[in-house]
Amino acid sequence: MKLASFRYQGRDRIGFAAAEDALIDLGEVAAAMGRDRAAVPADMISLIEAGDAGLGLVHDARDFVAGNSGTVQRIEVSAVTWHPPVRRPSKILGIAMNNSASDSRKISAPNHPLFFIKPASCLVGHGEAIEVHEEYGSVHPEPELGVVIGRSCRYVKAAQAYDVVFGYSIFNDMTGNGMRAEDRVHYHALYPAKDDPTKVERVEQHLSYAARYKGSDTFGPMGPWLVTKDEVPDPHALEVRCWHKDDLIAEDSTAYYSYPVPRAIEFITRFHSLWPGDVIAMGTAFRPGAARRSLHTANVTKLGGPVKISITGLGTLVNPVRKIGAPG
Repeated sequence: MKLASFRYQGRDRIGFAAAEDALIDLGEVAAAMGRDRAAVPADMISLIEAGDAGLGLVHDARDFVAGNSGTVQRIEVSAVTWHPPVRRPSKILGIAMNNSASDSRKISAPNHPLFFIKPASCLVGHGEAIEVHEEYGSVHPEPELGVVIGRSCRYVKAAQAYDVVFGYSIFNDMTGNGMRAEDRVHYHALYPAKDDPTKVERVEQHLSYAARYKGSDTFGPMGPWLVTKDEVPDPHALEVRCWHKDDLIAEDSTAYYSYPVPRAIEFITRFHSLWPGDVIAMGTAFRPGAARRSLHTANVTKLGGPVKISITGLGTLVNPVRKIGAPG
């Protein structure tokens, strides 16, 4: 099932695809079915939290539409404003350098997934603008598979990881290399000494914090659809393509993850509880495309947009780029 969050005729709604070019408002169908409108989930997280009952309602609504097509409004996708499918997840977790194509660039790295957190305020929907200004420096897209969590969980074993997955979406992990370079620190960190924990030793380190270069407003385009997991039998067999303007800048497969979805969930939940609607962005499809341009040359601050990402079975996410003035 392809689910969506959108705004139509001045009201925020959730619904499902009637076709590639049409949406059905879940609330409207539920009302036509005689369901109590107050009991219908008002947003995607509420629908996810409803568990089997929520999915049951969606399937009943789809069957009702199939049998009563003349009585239910089909909303043309051209008439809506798309929201990200999950609008306010508690967190978005990005898996860093999670593609075998990145291995040759690693000077040193741990033997476990690396991840960072992006705020929900970075999210924008399909068709909404990615905003940049000159202060950001270089900013480029990163096409990724988004995994949407279906229930609260902690300490999940890899063998049970799919039990906590609700579905999948397209995620564009916009990255500001210019800000990453500006926020890089080379310094001496202070640690308890190994041979005497009552004393302090200095350890030379390099670090950069991700809040600006990964989490700025509009740095998380997502959508248009949230596809339930029953329609994605293998999330590691999906083709991913990304275009900047008319240039294909990446074409890759989720088969090349260094750490697959179950391993990522297992590792993350050793440290963080996951809640319904949380998003895990699985890492960048990295192989350069047929045009032989790299993702890293698609500096939208200088070159503008749009940016387009397609993933097998999940649709196509397109976002224009808007340059804005620096704050006064």
